[in-house]
Amino acid sequence: MFSEGSAAEGAVLIKSIILYSSSPLEFHIICDQTAQDYLEKRISLLKHPQHDILVRFYRIPHESMVARIDREGAINTDHAAGVPGLMKLFIHEILPATVRRAIFVDTDAFFISDPTQLWAHFRALRPETAISLPSHPDQSEPEWHNANRICSCIMLLDLDRLRALRLMDSSHYHLPGEAPALAPAAFTAMFGAPVEAGGGRVRYDGVKLGDQGYWWAIISHRPDIFQHLSYDWEISSCLMDMYMKGLGNDDADDAHEQFVQVHTDSTPEQGRAVLPKMLHFNCLDGVDRYYDWPGWSDPNDGLAQRWLPAVRYHVGYKWLWLNQPESNATLTMQTLHDVKFADEEYALERERARNAAEP
Repeated sequence: MFSEGSAAEGAVLIKSIILYSSSPLEFHIICDQTAQDYLEKRISLLKHPQHDILVRFYRIPHESMVARIDREGAINTDHAAGVPGLMKLFIHEILPATVRRAIFVDTDAFFISDPTQLWAHFRALRPETAISLPSHPDQSEPEWHNANRICSCIMLLDLDRLRALRLMDSSHYHLPGEAPALAPAAFTAMFGAPVEAGGGRVRYDGVKLGDQGYWWAIISHRPDIFQHLSYDWEISSCLMDMYMKGLGNDDADDAHEQFVQVHTDSTPEQGRAVLPKMLHFNCLDGVDRYYDWPGWSDPNDGLAQRWLPAVRYHVGYKWLWLNQPESNATLTMQTLHDVKFADEEYALERERARNAAEP
């Protein structure tokens, strides 16, 4: 989160996770000072959580993010998320090795069910799986290299596996005898060899949708490390039309839900009713915060008709109401400043080893 707007959206997401969770929680938030200030003001209102909560802020200067991208050598983005958006490719490098698995969620989303159910999906992953996210084989957009066939808005990440695979390249890995990173071969297979970008730089050409374009290249090149994640956890307003799901008709049965839903034919979800557990309000253009979208005030807008009450409830639910006065659980907030990427730590460790070996 690198603005107050993204923090405002993220605060609703965090609030929803705390509201519905039946388990202790850890939040690992990569952010700037503005976002941290916004979040701390709200999180500090929670004095008596139902379960133990750890909130850890990772402060990475913008120049450090740019430097890591430069060390990779050729990735770039024209997406609105900019450089911070590409950090989704480096989560396994930013979080410490003690964090072995993580769930990433875009800030413009919130849960409407227990996130513990989502964490349980890790147990169903194959040993070789490193990433699980929603896939849409029915979608096609050649100008995007068909990157709309996945959504990197929610991802189950086996960080141990991504580290072992050495996912992203770095100039620190180019010494003789170093194992190659996974991503360069995947990116070249999809986008071709990097092209000149001026100033002595090169870049992969034609990459769209920011980090999602790169994740799609990785998954396409190495399908063995990927598994599909149910649409239940990605009820998206962008392209998917929320699968035409919405509040109301509380006695609707499975057959009715399958009949009214869209965008599930020729997908892993064909033949089953999508059961919403997380809502994602992306592609609501023109506003910094999805809940300020003008369409919510249009009584004829289908999205507003189906989901406005849920948005109002989760945005308006007060942080203070999350307190459970009888609980002995604790909330801990920590801040890590000037966080180093794993490739930097690797280079430093190699330098220390070389110095120790010198007479």
